[in-house]
Amino acid sequence: MWHRLVEPMGFLFGPMAQEAIRQGVALPFQNSTAAFTAVLLIEGDSASGPVPVGAVPHAWLPVMQRLVSPVPDAGLPAGPLVMGILNTTPDSFSCAGQHYHAGSALQAAEQMVRDGAGVLDIGGESTRPGAAVVSPQQEWERVGPVLEGLHQSMPDVPLSVDTRNSLVMERALAAGARVINDVSALGHDPAALPLLAKQQCGVVLMHMRGTPQTMEQHTHYTDVACDVVRELGQRVEAAVEAGIARERLMVDPGFGFAKTQEQNVVLLRRILLLANLGCRVVCALSRKRMIGTLTGVADPAQRDSGTVAASLMAMPFGNPLLRVHAVASMAQGVRVWQGVQGG
Repeated sequence: MWHRLVEPMGFLFGPMAQEAIRQGVALPFQNSTAAFTAVLLIEGDSASGPVPVGAVPHAWLPVMQRLVSPVPDAGLPAGPLVMGILNTTPDSFSCAGQHYHAGSALQAAEQMVRDGAGVLDIGGESTRPGAAVVSPQQEWERVGPVLEGLHQSMPDVPLSVDTRNSLVMERALAAGARVINDVSALGHDPAALPLLAKQQCGVVLMHMRGTPQTMEQHTHYTDVACDVVRELGQRVEAAVEAGIARERLMVDPGFGFAKTQEQNVVLLRRILLLANLGCRVVCALSRKRMIGTLTGVADPAQRDSGTVAASLMAMPFGNPLLRVHAVASMAQGVRVWQGVQGG
């Protein structure tokens, strides 16, 4: 069903968008105050030139509907959310060991919430290229005390656990997690799909080819943006067929996972193509190598300004999750964008 994709173009925001919709020259874009005036019609490997929204052939209207229909919130608060990253690993690429112990992790989490985080994402396994593999039990020993402490101290804050292992998923949900964030899109552990089908949590499906150890060998794409959307679409369908309700699903294009620098840039430039999937979008660019290459900043901890600039590319969705290490600066960026664009 993903042979045909529609790519929105010609965006307007705020009052200008509403006036263009009233005049019939633009269509509303999903959950946002934005509107688009033209599209590219992509069929297989071929794409049309820009087509005004009023001139789209009738046969394409079902695909167009994906772009204008509101997207479910996947059980989280509505609107754009800043997702604070809490790594409990000793070898994270950007904050190695900083929150490895439960006490420091809890303090950091409380500060993130004060800074504007709407959800916290806790991870116990590094997925940077070439990262060492840890057992599910080791991963839970890192994540469990932090998750349990957070759920007890701030029960109203939605907690996400970044894991690809069903043992960690099951224990995390029992301990109060509301979201499972899987970099393998539920493809790593065969028990993950049937386990989550019996739950009510939100589920993030991230695009990656291969594994963190092999992904850099899998960077051949015909069209990286279309290929990522189609491959994520297949994972969405697999989750739905396994019994996970579509309204619980979120998608992450996987910046830096089986993509070259050039491919990451193209994927970000065309991120709104993900609207074809009809799922809430997670944009996880924080401090990544692509930010360092674009800015010339070698130290990942100094890439937060670039992270904010790049992450705002997802704001037209209306309800993106912006996954970052530095919550305060991202929250400021969101408020400024909303104030200027009328959101």
